[in-house]
Amino acid sequence: MSQLNTWELDHAFGQDRIRPGERRIQIVIVLTLITMVIEIVAGLVYGSMALLADGLHMGTHAAALTIAAMAYVIARRFAKDKRFNFGTGKINALGGFASALLLAVFAVPMIVESVRRLLNPGEISFDQALIVAVLGLFVNGVSVLILDVGDDHDHEHGASKHHDHNLRGAYFHVLADALTSFMAIFALLAGKYFGWLWMDALMGIVGALIILHWARGLGRVTSAILLDRQAPESVHTEIRTAVEEDDNSAVVDLHVWAIGPGIHAAEIVIVAREPLTPRHYKSLIPSHLGLVHTIVEVNLTD
Repeated sequence: MSQLNTWELDHAFGQDRIRPGERRIQIVIVLTLITMVIEIVAGLVYGSMALLADGLHMGTHAAALTIAAMAYVIARRFAKDKRFNFGTGKINALGGFASALLLAVFAVPMIVESVRRLLNPGEISFDQALIVAVLGLFVNGVSVLILDVGDDHDHEHGASKHHDHNLRGAYFHVLADALTSFMAIFALLAGKYFGWLWMDALMGIVGALIILHWARGLGRVTSAILLDRQAPESVHTEIRTAVEEDDNSAVVDLHVWAIGPGIHAAEIVIVAREPLTPRHYKSLIPSHLGLVHTIVEVNLTD
């Protein structure tokens, strides 16, 4: 029995470890909540609807960031639970997909309200609104730096796109807030000094459309992972070339799909005139493809 244990596979695939993005999201949640409380209290004390509205807006993003943080905790807690066939790596993509949906949900009412104000411009308290926008831009600028995904192994090695999609979802949320704050400052200054009241509504529409674009991209990538979409054809070609280089074996069925950030599973069916062991064929597969769970079936050709 002790010898059999050496053949058992660990399906955690590193998901039981704390990921760097988890700590960063927790810091940003604290910053967002503190700013939310300050703005809501100030709005109630000074009777500023602008401050109160922005505080409640920060609250919605704090909720989205909390979902992202919970995805890390859940993935880590159930990483070794055998009820999950390939571990809990896809919870990362699920968190990113949820963020994409929330981004889209936040953008739609922005467009509706901006169109309403474009058609029926209202009075704007420029000084108070500018204070809110500058405060929001500062907090979100710091949050963007904390969540910077530039070091999130943003490159591709065959099948392995080493992206923490949950972290990227949180990053897009604070980036969306920073974008809206920046565009609001531009529009408010134009309105205050040039009387262009329509600029505020126009920037709201432009910002919402950009956020929808980000949501669409994040949703497309994460949904492909959740639906077990095949890896790129270049990955299939690389595996086939490696296995068939001896002119004795041929790959007749091949499936490669992502099961977590930068990790993939594969199912390979091989026919050969002189079959070798599955372990031999596994050893031929390039390690940079990130295959952590590979099933190889070998058959004797007629």
